[in-house]
Amino acid sequence: MLLRHFLSRTFLSQSFISAGAATAMALALASCSQPSTEGRVAVTGPAAPSISSVSSERRLRLMTSAQYLNTLAYVFGPNVRPDARFAPLQRTDGLLSVGTSIAGVTAGQMEVYQKTAASVAAQVVNAENRKFLIPCAPKSETARDDECARVFLKKVSRLLYRRPLDDKRLDEWVAQAGAGAERLKDFYTGLGSALEGMLFNPQVLLISERLEADPKTPGAMRLDSYALAARLSFFLWDAAPDDLLLKAAEKGELQTEKGLAASVDRMLASSRLEFGVRAFFDDMLQFDLFDTLAKDGSIYPNFTATTVLDAREQTLRTIVDQLIIKKRDYRDLFTTRETFLSPSLAALYRIPTTGGWVPYEFPADNPRMGMLTQISFLAGHAHPGRSSATLRGKALRELLLCQPVPRPPANVDFSAVENPKSTHRTARDRVTAHLSNPVCAGCHKITDPIGLALENFDGAGRYRTTERGSPIDASGNLDGKAFTDVTGLAAALHDHPALTTCVVKRAYAYGTGGPADANNRATLESLDKSFAAGGYRIPGLLRAVATSKAFSQITTTPTATADASAAGGVAK
Repeated sequence: MLLRHFLSRTFLSQSFISAGAATAMALALASCSQPSTEGRVAVTGPAAPSISSVSSERRLRLMTSAQYLNTLAYVFGPNVRPDARFAPLQRTDGLLSVGTSIAGVTAGQMEVYQKTAASVAAQVVNAENRKFLIPCAPKSETARDDECARVFLKKVSRLLYRRPLDDKRLDEWVAQAGAGAERLKDFYTGLGSALEGMLFNPQVLLISERLEADPKTPGAMRLDSYALAARLSFFLWDAAPDDLLLKAAEKGELQTEKGLAASVDRMLASSRLEFGVRAFFDDMLQFDLFDTLAKDGSIYPNFTATTVLDAREQTLRTIVDQLIIKKRDYRDLFTTRETFLSPSLAALYRIPTTGGWVPYEFPADNPRMGMLTQISFLAGHAHPGRSSATLRGKALRELLLCQPVPRPPANVDFSAVENPKSTHRTARDRVTAHLSNPVCAGCHKITDPIGLALENFDGAGRYRTTERGSPIDASGNLDGKAFTDVTGLAAALHDHPALTTCVVKRAYAYGTGGPADANNRATLESLDKSFAAGGYRIPGLLRAVATSKAFSQITTTPTATADASAAGGVAK
């Protein structure tokens, strides 16, 4: 459906599109909208259970702004980096990455894509960058040079389209560059117009997946080599495939167990893995909500816009350090005292100010232990002017244990909790009063006993021992495991079986671009066992997902087949 939304906008006025980009966009839209039998799958009935239980679904996804920028950085280098701000995505099944397959594209958003493409193209062909990014020089800078244009566009298109273009399509882009050069009397401006159109092409912005028959499993379909390369790369690197991965796809190596394992291991060993891991946990922990996070300055004067950015960064740095660099047990992320601090965070943690980001380990007698006691979790799941045991308990359940908490009824009376003049002095007193309402008790019993363990931290994440002059009782219970304080909660969470099954479910859904449901039960159970056997190491989990049969084998449906085949009729 996403491609249909995109193509339905062809009525869009071309007043904001340059002549070259308009022509290129028209060619791309025409190619995508033409009926095509290439890559189609004949579907005669539902997939057999034995196949669907070890397969994922075909996806047509919209590239995120981070994926777009990461791809540009690889193709053109870090100096070519536009201010790309794509439209917010819809979170589905806990992940924005799943929402990319159901996003719509409006006329206004298309204008953003076009302006971004124009900015990138202008930077690539400008006098400063062209000598490094364009591997040939035209015979004349004031005339067309199809030979030089072809050399550049063939190389770049392979990386942007994530597969080689056929000769006919490449000829069209070369002709576009030549026509622009003749009209404007400038080779580089003409080349830039073709590049702009390419960057604005739906087949670049949309991640479509082509299928082929799986010779190893009669009646089954699998991603073709280039589609598998793209799924691997967006999963592990949050960017399009690099040259080596495309070469492995071209040689058919990704369709063999040995070749796939070798490519995945190379990707896991690359420094680019950090981008993928950060993107995964940023999505899983819903850090996109930090874009609108703010606190009452009269109550928390030290909590600034810099604090918001640094809180997010602290947790992501800790995750990469613990799980990727040191390859620690995933569960230890919630009990470790090792982290990183910036000057703005040091003020809230009441630690002497440091210069820049520095590693830090909280002493054994400090209440700070694990990710739950970091500012990102504490401040991110609290109200602007106070803490919230309910929001924190809900976040722990939903984000870390994959246990959805029902929304409150529309007629709930929050006065006992929100009244600033209430006689209830602590959050425990207020929540206890709130629980007297049987309408609320059911949900709050699964959130508040764990959220109250974090009440020693106020709405900005600062440590405290009292609230309004009364001592704070931070005892609680997590599914039958009682504790007296936040360190006990950290230990209980560390040992909770849903903690690891949740990250497995999220990793699989993130990698395949669709929700993990009952149809994936066998795959998820296998991944759970593999994760446990490997000592709950995240690189091992990522490898298991990427090399699993379900990652590349596809369950086909008539709708998915029609949409995806419409997206892929040009590049081969």
